[in-house]
Amino acid sequence: MNNPYETDSILNEYLLMHYGSKTLQMPWSFGPVPKKHFPVRTAQYFPKKQVDRALDLGCAVGRSSFEMSKWSKEVLGIDYSQKFIETAKKLGKHHTCDYNVKITGRTEIKAKARLPRGCFSERCNFVQGDVLELPGNLGIFDRVHAANLICRLSEPEKFLLKLPDLLVSGGKLLISTPCTWLEEFTPEKHQPHLDTIDWLKLKLSSEFKLIKKADEPFLIRETARKFQWGVSLVTFWQKL
Repeated sequence: MNNPYETDSILNEYLLMHYGSKTLQMPWSFGPVPKKHFPVRTAQYFPKKQVDRALDLGCAVGRSSFEMSKWSKEVLGIDYSQKFIETAKKLGKHHTCDYNVKITGRTEIKAKARLPRGCFSERCNFVQGDVLELPGNLGIFDRVHAANLICRLSEPEKFLLKLPDLLVSGGKLLISTPCTWLEEFTPEKHQPHLDTIDWLKLKLSSEFKLIKKADEPFLIRETARKFQWGVSLVTFWQKL
């Protein structure tokens, strides 16, 4: 399967989702407009307390990684898309990045993503990689963030089994997912056969304590007249 996240159109959609203004994201006054960008809201589940290391798995174009740099001395962002990683690096280095926002058909307007205030891009490092095949020398982290990732993996249980070794005792873990579970990403034999929250509890409760469960909306603009609006199940855990 070709990686859909290597296309310019998807890159532009994610830059808009992560950094675009509310008006650009949703030009219609009657449409759904979340108060803050989704990657900001998920990163804010972690306490505002300085820690040493944070890991952002499925970091996309880097917004959650940059947000986590406010409270982490070192942040490592990993994503399967080389295009996403190159863009996150560009934002970290130059603090701006140009992109296009589609109106309809082939009509587009120019936009600019900017590194948010208060973030420390020098604390962030971005690497292309497969979260199911993480290198063994990553070390351990105080925080792990995995937003809207697990239902895009071919073997999500394999991913969950890796998590205990990535976190220090008492470390915090955030997992969010819209629970779509599509066969184009996850073969049916690897999809949970329970409700997603029950499956997560079953797989994680021996090593983690569930601290909080919540629902967070997210919005992806495809054109000025077509949008993806979803609600992600957020679970926040502490390593035992």
